[in-house]
Amino acid sequence: MVDTPGNGDGDVRDAAGQLVELALGHLFSAALRTAARCRIADHLAAGPRTAEQLAARTGTDPGHLRRVLRYLATRGLFREDGGGAFHLTPLADAIRTDVPDSLHAAVLMLTDPSFVRNSAGLEETVRAAGPSFERLFGKPFFDHLAGDPELRELFDAGMTSLSGPVDAVIAGTYPFPEKGTVVDVGGGRGGLLRAVLRGRPGLTGVLYDQAPAVSTHVLADDDEVRGRWRAEAGDFFAAVPEGGDLYVLKQVLHDWPDEACLRILRNCRAVMAPDARLLIVDCVLPVGNEPHVGKTLDVAMAAIVDGRERTEDEFAALLVGAGLRLTRILPTDAFPSIVEAEAAF
Repeated sequence: MVDTPGNGDGDVRDAAGQLVELALGHLFSAALRTAARCRIADHLAAGPRTAEQLAARTGTDPGHLRRVLRYLATRGLFREDGGGAFHLTPLADAIRTDVPDSLHAAVLMLTDPSFVRNSAGLEETVRAAGPSFERLFGKPFFDHLAGDPELRELFDAGMTSLSGPVDAVIAGTYPFPEKGTVVDVGGGRGGLLRAVLRGRPGLTGVLYDQAPAVSTHVLADDDEVRGRWRAEAGDFFAAVPEGGDLYVLKQVLHDWPDEACLRILRNCRAVMAPDARLLIVDCVLPVGNEPHVGKTLDVAMAAIVDGRERTEDEFAALLVGAGLRLTRILPTDAFPSIVEAEAAF
């Protein structure tokens, strides 16, 4: 009797298949990028289409396109029916370009060749205990962005795309006060501040970030918030605006190591009144082995900018070092949580 490899040992065969899937994970990212660039979701908005019909509209080869879409359908991105037509799924609908809070730009940013190349250098990050981006591209990530207008535009568009769905969730989850001033530190183009001010007509707000972000803010054309905000350019490592009743750091601290975060937090603490509050909007990593988007982002932050996602205990320790005290953590229906803090003395 001739032994067949794997006979009587289903675990070995299962492990092989699982490891093949995991090792080729980069192909799924490439397939997702292909679908986004070809705007397959847009072409399916009016109803199901076959690969042949989609290929005619996208200038692609029908056979190869079907293989890519069939692959994407294995994880809920599109669905193929018995007749060979592909349908939108809720996940695919989110990358249409004509829907509110579209994630199309976010997908293009996260699958950009510069990010893919950096991920391929992850071993160097682990061995050198620092981001591979600077060694691959010759500059730290944010300095590289400043010298590459095309990548900067892609990054800003992608971050705006990611922020849209999150902003509404944060504004609806936290009990923002009816009156007072909210200072959005590192607030980018102001999407979160706009969402907060829309929900609280008695609030005023300050958008604070570097000049390139502030110069393209979204507040000026919104009648609902007219006259209740100001935009200020500056460096949160140097100082933050005074006079806030609530300071917000949304997806700021995860970009930086602890020492840099302490500088930002101490600058906030220096201008906080005794009854002021600070909100950190970031992933809070759960314990255990369950999947969580924060664990994925944590590795990305390590490779790109020397940043990190943090556990509840790590946030608490960081806040103590800045003269602050963690008061509560509010989970949300989006991937970040809301960490609330107050002055410790």
